[in-house]
Amino acid sequence: MSPTPTTQHSFTKKYFYLIILLPIIFWAFAFPFIKIGLEELNPVNLTIMRLFTVCIIFLLLILIIPKKFSPLQKKDIIPLFLLGFLGVVIYHLGLNYGELYISASVASLIIATIPIFTVIFGAVLLKEKITKKIVVGIPLSLTGVIIISLTGTAANPFEITYISAAVAVLISALMGAGYTIMGKKLLQRYSALSLTVYAFLFGCLGLIPLLSPSLIAEVTSLTWSGWGAVLFLAVFPTVIGYVLWYVALEIKTASEISVFLYFIPVLSTFISYFLFQESITWLFVFGAALVIGGLIIVNIQRSKIIKMG
Repeated sequence: MSPTPTTQHSFTKKYFYLIILLPIIFWAFAFPFIKIGLEELNPVNLTIMRLFTVCIIFLLLILIIPKKFSPLQKKDIIPLFLLGFLGVVIYHLGLNYGELYISASVASLIIATIPIFTVIFGAVLLKEKITKKIVVGIPLSLTGVIIISLTGTAANPFEITYISAAVAVLISALMGAGYTIMGKKLLQRYSALSLTVYAFLFGCLGLIPLLSPSLIAEVTSLTWSGWGAVLFLAVFPTVIGYVLWYVALEIKTASEISVFLYFIPVLSTFISYFLFQESITWLFVFGAALVIGGLIIVNIQRSKIIKMG
């Protein structure tokens, strides 16, 4: 007997912070793994390999557990294609191109603007209320991100070789915010798993015109490191990360969950510290405190505010 929507909703509420933290961790690891993948694949081919691998996994899920998927409605095919193509394909093409020429720190800072765009889009398109908590929490967290990215590590993170690369990542940030907002509406008719799978399968059709002989040449010469990067990016930040993101979006507003993206630059710095022995400064600690403080303000329970008042 499958769990009822009420039971699933209760489970999601109970384990919300675990559900939202896993995608953030996986996405923080994605930045260095993209760099590894770009050593052997060009930005387009890395996007194709990553997303086509994801599509294979999703097709297998449909075959194995078909009853877990909401019925596909014909009227949603175009919206699902646009959701997947813009929010997934264009997002990853822009990010992969950008990381060829800018550092992971700069890329993560630009991507960290997604919550700002999400709040704006949410207010305009979803009529979400911009609360005092959001007005205070988002700028506080963004200030922390800027401090971390500018001075949080010993290296100079702001060597932008080509402005076009920064613009490409900014476009990715806009697409990322749009993915959350467009998906929120479709979640009224589809489960988190169904929406993610349908969006990817339809959206990735837009990659077909980008197939080229260079893909075969690069794939046949991939090393174990290259394959490891592709598989990690496909399974953890993409399959697991995207599904859990929409699970969280089922019980929270787009504005509330998007602020968690500010954790990514913080975690990326910790990852660099352990993997590459990059130093962590006191300014990083200060910036991280601002990020966490902003998250607490945005997500503090209303009942606690009443008790404190």
